[in-house]
Amino acid sequence: MFRLDEKIWFWTLLAIPVIILLFVSLQIWRRSAQKKFADSHLLNRLSPNQSLFKSILKVFVLCAAFACLSLALVNPKIGTKLETVRSQGVDIVFAVDVSKSMLAEDIAPNRLEKSKQLVREIINSLASDRVGIIAYAGKAFPQLPITTDYASAKMFLQNMNTDMLSSQGTAIHEAIQLATTYFDDEEQTNRILIIISDGEDHSGEAVDIAEEASEKGIRILTVGVGDAKGGPIPIKRNGVVLNYKKDSNGETVITRLDESTLRDIAEETDGVYVNGSNTAEVVETIKDVLDKMDKKEFESKQIADFKDQFQWFLGLGILLLFIEIFFLERKTAWLKKLNLFNETSL
Repeated sequence: MFRLDEKIWFWTLLAIPVIILLFVSLQIWRRSAQKKFADSHLLNRLSPNQSLFKSILKVFVLCAAFACLSLALVNPKIGTKLETVRSQGVDIVFAVDVSKSMLAEDIAPNRLEKSKQLVREIINSLASDRVGIIAYAGKAFPQLPITTDYASAKMFLQNMNTDMLSSQGTAIHEAIQLATTYFDDEEQTNRILIIISDGEDHSGEAVDIAEEASEKGIRILTVGVGDAKGGPIPIKRNGVVLNYKKDSNGETVITRLDESTLRDIAEETDGVYVNGSNTAEVVETIKDVLDKMDKKEFESKQIADFKDQFQWFLGLGILLLFIEIFFLERKTAWLKKLNLFNETSL
């Protein structure tokens, strides 16, 4: 497992396009100045061994050196020791609605991005709880099984979008049914399912399925994302709104937050409903619920020791800088024979 200590140093990679831009500008200026000084025939006689290929090679080596030095500053580390860690916590499964209605922008930047932000902030507030992720629309699809690897959870979360499931619609009951298979520890009595959605339920079975989940010891917390007044569903291409979703009569579809359905689902399992417009309030409400629950002790594997790898990149960067210093911008015998850039000499 890799870890990057100082990601801010990735900004130093911007030196590479600057170097390339300066090189191209220098070549243009040099050719312009040379044309003013003499014609091409005379220039070839005055500097027959000048090599464009060697100049490009020097710049390439210099850019590679800067890339290596940047990686050295970032200080990548590799995990070298795996330990078994005992901790206490609750099993939490997030069910995130990825139906097209989640593209509505009645809450900034849109419902789906707000949902992902909420999940990310909830995970950040956790200590030793285990988490899993489900994506659902017309069907539910497992994204991440129960784990203590919060970094992986955030990575899977970031990649979620409304195109990941071909079956559209909103079937909350599918997410609840799939969540029941996530809790594989029969001794874990405190099981939490957090549904983040705009509340649209095209099946109408969610409350009944929630009752069955409650019998299995699952407590459902629901978070409503959107506005009761609703908003249209944009159709975008390359980030530009081309149109809005229409119904069979050609009218613009307005999707609204259905808080009553989400509240009914939560109440069926002695859970809690909270409006997702205020991130801090959502995190605080869920944290309060989790703090009042009994914790289950479990074992997990974690990387306990990381070894620095910066020295390899630092050494390679210095070596490339050393090589670049001794590169001459003159043709060598074998390069003259190759004549890669159709450079003529008389």
